[in-house]
Amino acid sequence: MEYKDYYEILGVDRSASEADIKKAYRKLAGKYHPDKPSGDETKFKEISEAYEVLGDKEKRQLFDQLGPNYHNGQNFQPPPGFDDIFGGQGHGGFGGGQAGDFSDFFSSLFGGGGFGQAQGGFGGFQQSQAQKGNDQIVKVLISLEEAVQGAQKSLTIQMPSTNQFGQMAHHPKNLKVKIPAGVKQGSRIRLAGQGSAGLGGGPNGDLLLEVDLQNHPLYRVDDADVILNLPLTPWEAALGTKVEIPTLKGKVNMAIPAGTQSGSKLRIKGRGLGKGDKAGDQYIVIQIHTPPATSDDAKAFYEKMASELPFDPRSHF
Repeated sequence: MEYKDYYEILGVDRSASEADIKKAYRKLAGKYHPDKPSGDETKFKEISEAYEVLGDKEKRQLFDQLGPNYHNGQNFQPPPGFDDIFGGQGHGGFGGGQAGDFSDFFSSLFGGGGFGQAQGGFGGFQQSQAQKGNDQIVKVLISLEEAVQGAQKSLTIQMPSTNQFGQMAHHPKNLKVKIPAGVKQGSRIRLAGQGSAGLGGGPNGDLLLEVDLQNHPLYRVDDADVILNLPLTPWEAALGTKVEIPTLKGKVNMAIPAGTQSGSKLRIKGRGLGKGDKAGDQYIVIQIHTPPATSDDAKAFYEKMASELPFDPRSHF
């Protein structure tokens, strides 16, 4: 049979007040009443069924004990022991005698009043329906240095929980976690049993920490590779030079070959994110910076270069 999410049908939250539920019901009932031009008898019956449950305090509390893990329209398989608890209660006690107009899902729970009469046994139903708690995903912001070296982080996260009536709430949870060396953007760190509490005695879910890398003043990241823009003077690029290059794993002396052009890429193997054989590389992107001709001597120097170095970078146009 199909599970009916009565909250979704009325378009209200699980924490909605009685007044909110009544208001939502009246609005929808007025819209879908079969006597209206926009009427829809099937929809109207569904709305009426939802209000029959949520508009009754006792029925709502009992329905809420199913918890929020089911979704409207999904296949609902009663757990073991369900019929023993509710099947023998009879179907003649439903208030108003309207149970026959409602869904099989409603009848399986409330029947002829059996659900309410079985309230004392509902705990047995919950226990037989043990479910693992939901996994929770939380982003954790770390620096590139922490991604490479590893780190200890103190986190306070808001964890969702469900009270005895199925209503959602959040509570803070303080954790000290170890970020292993070698993580990348989007890496997930699983903390077993630190997720949402299980239902009916089921185990807790897991907490997944998803790594989010902070922007860095020097480096850009492309998956496991790190990119650094390296400024050079025109004479360094033309004549070649040696430069001390910063990397996330320490400084490296690099030879810049003569004739290097702006936009050229040089690679330092294994100096990116990750570790061991899976470590990325660091790429050096050359950017040639021309000093401004702010003095007469500088202008004379550039004029001499122009006359003695007849170079035309647009000769291919």
